[in-house]
Parts: sequence; structure tokens; C-alpha cells
Amino acid sequence: MIKRTVEISRQPVYLSAKLDQLIIQPFDAPKEQASSIPAEDIGVVVVDHPQVTYSHGALQTLLHKGACVVVCGRDHQPAGLLLPISSHTQQVDRLREQISLSKPRAKRLWQQLVVGKVRAQASNLPKDSIGWRKLKALFKEVRSGDPTNVEAQAAKQYWAEWRSEFSAFCRDPDGTDPLNLHLNYGYAVLRAAVARALVSAGLHPALGLHHANRSNAFCLVDDLMEPLRPLVDRHARGLMREEREELDQANKARLLSILTAECLMDEQTGPLMVQLHRYTASLVRCFTGEQVKLSIPWPLELDG
Repeated sequence: MIKRTVEISRQPVYLSAKLDQLIIQPFDAPKEQASSIPAEDIGVVVVDHPQVTYSHGALQTLLHKGACVVVCGRDHQPAGLLLPISSHTQQVDRLREQISLSKPRAKRLWQQLVVGKVRAQASNLPKDSIGWRKLKALFKEVRSGDPTNVEAQAAKQYWAEWRSEFSAFCRDPDGTDPLNLHLNYGYAVLRAAVARALVSAGLHPALGLHHANRSNAFCLVDDLMEPLRPLVDRHARGLMREEREELDQANKARLLSILTAECLMDEQTGPLMVQLHRYTASLVRCFTGEQVKLSIPWPLELDG
């Protein structure tokens, strides 16, 4: 079953829990007007109002039911992520498999992720454009471990094509212009969902295949996100084309909808949030040697 994404930004509320239900109580409304959601139905809670308060029971219940909580800062960008510690029965075995993963196997997996990312980026560009042709050629050149850094070459060409439509745009993870703000918000939501799926599979999000920054607790998450980033790009670009530049509740809801986007994987279609669990299960099989080719979700919104 697809999990719900709950976004809280309109008004200050008090979050509590009762009988495994998340209770959302607006500060200025009587108790009988509080709303409730079964905690087991929730996948992600995004809190973007500075006056929201929580009971310990609310956080405990959400984590116990496998939900993650994303807390946004003053700039409305996600500032922190609260993840459940998986109760997966084989978690110790999964950790050993991650630690003992051979470098050649890790490099082959990274190769597949880069190919998926560049292919998806190409699908975001007009067919038969110069950028589309270059990216279509580039993803065929990716070798194990991507020693020639095709990922960076493709990114340079990809974002250059965007500048033909958004002339002043320069991709910046810290950028405060409307397009960068929407991209950063969408990536953070995707990151939370991938982290949740990894933890649910008994994997440790810090032990990456390629990303290895010692200050990054989500290296494996960032690895697995790469082929899915173009889905966020497409939604953010759509908002800009509609001249919806403010990162308001409506636009955030549009970006949150990427979690319900239909994706194809192993000839099965389903919402991205569901496919992420199949994605991480496929990664586990690659770690154990049961599978060589990683199964990667392909958003049906992308053309190629």
C-alpha cells in the first residue's frame, strides 16, 4: 500500500498520538476539530511551520510505524531528517554485506546508476536537440566506476540546455532563486523517501557505493537518488513554465507528488514510494550476489 505524505505549513499545530493515530490539533481550534491519521498509513511527514510542537509520543509512534519526519528551516528548505531505526530481522547481516562489498561490485553498481541518471536526463531534453544527442551518446560510454566522470560531463551539458530556456539559471545547491529553491526542496523530499526505504530494507544509509564524504550520513541515499533526480527536475521546470515561482504550499504539494508518480521496474508499474522498496530490495540482492543488474525505477513521465 502506498504511504501518505503529510505536509504541515498552513498554521501552527500540536502533534500528538493516541491509539496509533497521529493527532493534528490546530492551536486556535477546539479539540473536537482535531484531525487524525493512522500512523501506519504515513510514509513521510514534512513540517514547515515554525510554531509546530510535538509530543514525544507523536514522534515515537511515527518512527515505530516506519514513517520519517522532515523538519524545514526558516528558508522552507528541509533542515533535518528523523528516521526510524529498522527492526529488520537481518539487519546485522545486511550491515556485514555492505561493509564487505567488493570494490569491483560497488563500481559496477555505480556504473548502472550513472547510466540510469544520464538516460533520464536525456529524456528531459527535447528529442533530437544537441543536448539530447550528446547525452544519448554519453550514457553508452559509462564504464565500471565511471573513471572518465561521464556523470559530470552529462551534467554540464544537461544544465547548459536548461539555460537555453532559463537564461539566468545556474544550478546551485545553495541557490535562492525560484528554480533552485524548487529543485532543492524536491531533492530533499526524494532523499527522505529513499532513506526511509533503505532503512526499511535493513541497510545503513551512510555506507555508499560512490559517495563517501565522511560528514555525510546519507552517502548510499545520495547514490540511489541519482537516476531519480530528473523526475524532480521535470516537476520543478513545469512549475517555472507555469510562472509559479513562489515555494508555497501548492507548489510544495506538486513536488511532493513525485512520491506517487507511476514508475516501471521489472515490468511492474507502481507509485514511486512503493517502487523504492523494490529498488532497495534489488540492491540487497546485488550485495548478496543473487543479482548482478540493479533494478532501477523508471518514471513513466519520462519519455525515453
